[in-house]
Amino acid sequence: MLSIDDICELCKDETIQITQHLQLRMREHNIKYDDVINAIMAGEIIEQYPEDYPYPSCLVLGYTQDRNHLHVVCGVGNGLLWLVTAYYPDTNKWEKDHKTRKEREL
Repeated sequence: MLSIDDICELCKDETIQITQHLQLRMREHNIKYDDVINAIMAGEIIEQYPEDYPYPSCLVLGYTQDRNHLHVVCGVGNGLLWLVTAYYPDTNKWEKDHKTRKEREL
């Protein structure tokens, strides 16, 4: 399992690899790189994905510099922090706490 402390340490050391997917999402949703970093540094892990390929990853809930909620998916592998994607939580999919997924209706 990943820990927020380990993720933050890699973030501080700037041992970061940005995926093309993250770059696309940042452009699409007008998310700043500094907001992604801020969300990680002041955030908390809300979901773990230990079976993700190529590296275990997790979902971090944090805040932009303007105090908007931001989700960041990141993984750790080969001594790097891999920033996979970032997005503003959709209120149709997430509860008000932005930590809990809403139940899907069948």
